[in-house]
Amino acid sequence: MESVAQSIDTVWVLICTVLVLLMQAGFACLESGLVRAKNSINVAVKNVMDFCVAGVGFWLVGFGLMFGVSAGGFLGSSDFAFDGVAGGNQATAWVMAFFFFQLAFCSTSTTIVSGAVAERMSFRGYAITAAILSMLIYPVFGHWAWGGVLSGEAAGWLESRGFVDFAGSTVVHSVGGWIALAAILVLGPRIGRFGPDGKRIEPHDMPMATLGMFLLWIGWFGFNGGSTLALNATVPFVLVHTMLAAAAGGLAVVGISWIRNGLPDVQLTLNGILAGLVAITANCHIVSTSNAVLIGAGGGIVCLVASDLLARLRIDDAVDAVPVHLAAGIWGTLAVALFGDVSLFPNGHTRLEQLGVQALGIGAAGVFAFGVSYIVLHLIDRVLPLRVSADAERIGLNIAEHGASSALLDVLGAMEAQASRGDFSRPVHVEPFTEPARWRAATISCSTSSTARSGNASRPRTSCATRATPPSSPMPRSPSSSPT
Repeated sequence: MESVAQSIDTVWVLICTVLVLLMQAGFACLESGLVRAKNSINVAVKNVMDFCVAGVGFWLVGFGLMFGVSAGGFLGSSDFAFDGVAGGNQATAWVMAFFFFQLAFCSTSTTIVSGAVAERMSFRGYAITAAILSMLIYPVFGHWAWGGVLSGEAAGWLESRGFVDFAGSTVVHSVGGWIALAAILVLGPRIGRFGPDGKRIEPHDMPMATLGMFLLWIGWFGFNGGSTLALNATVPFVLVHTMLAAAAGGLAVVGISWIRNGLPDVQLTLNGILAGLVAITANCHIVSTSNAVLIGAGGGIVCLVASDLLARLRIDDAVDAVPVHLAAGIWGTLAVALFGDVSLFPNGHTRLEQLGVQALGIGAAGVFAFGVSYIVLHLIDRVLPLRVSADAERIGLNIAEHGASSALLDVLGAMEAQASRGDFSRPVHVEPFTEPARWRAATISCSTSSTARSGNASRPRTSCATRATPPSSPMPRSPSSSPT
């Protein structure tokens, strides 16, 4: 009977792992939608690459540092590049499932950085950052907080003190947020973001970003639900609390932005939902349902305040990853002590004592994750620049970093070249059966029909052609162009 229960738990964790891996697709859609079109391919492939780096790196080094035999509560010292038995067996099946689940967590923490540094960090520099996070910073702090999860006995020094972070508001999200903050401080803001002519850089595809948010929301049920590591009575409560906190975070932010700006801000709403998810991640197993709603709403508000603060400090986070993951992660970790059931605190702490332990964990994450990453990235940047050139940034990293473009960007670039020369004598070449080709066909069709209706070929109407004009989209710019 025990083996049947273990098998059910193993299947549950594997299903939840696949849901967590779905979050990687969510991040790719969210981040590529929130940047300009000229950088969307670069952001998407960075999400692919950090998954590859985190996967191999966590197997080689990360898992051993995080869950190996503890060396003084500070890091693991065994199980590096472990080798599973060919064909598998009952004894190792659970360890493999656990490794798979934790690998998905590591990849999530790693990919948080890609959105924050978007549009100006080189592909090479990002690969280095992903390796540092997945093979050093994340697993070492993870050992402090979760080192004994696999063995069932507290091993890390924070874990031994009663630090509670159920599914990673700090371990996964704040650690990723701290490293993202360090990286954007080393890199500096994007061209045109701040300064005399600086302005907010608008996303190019909000529907794609919205799809990404939904994929993350769905994946989060595996993130939090799987952290029970068993299919037990806690799971339904965890899933409901996760759902309600996300909804509350979105409602809080859409309400504030509507009152403040007169319109509901789409990007802020998406981030409010994600902040609600981050906030509930540490405490979803230990709070009541009504408190889960308050925690989610608080996460959205904290995210909004942190976003405004970064803008005032002229710190450029391309997708607001730091407000969502770091700020809301801190709030969620503190909420364990503020709203959690005192009888469920692991070391029998009072609420005030637990608050002190939670604050200690937050401080340790900040000092270690931010301090190490800032120093290491700053040193690497002096030898191997992490930021692309100004010309590459203006042209766009799709082309500058990968030689990749799209039919739309090609035709817009050709139109801009015509405008700069002032020569419109020859038509712009458009690949057949593409979206620009359909626009051109619609324009020609409308122009012809308008001319026929007017009865005067020398005075064609233009209203129909105007409707066929493609929507505004960022264009690749020459190195001498001013940024927009």
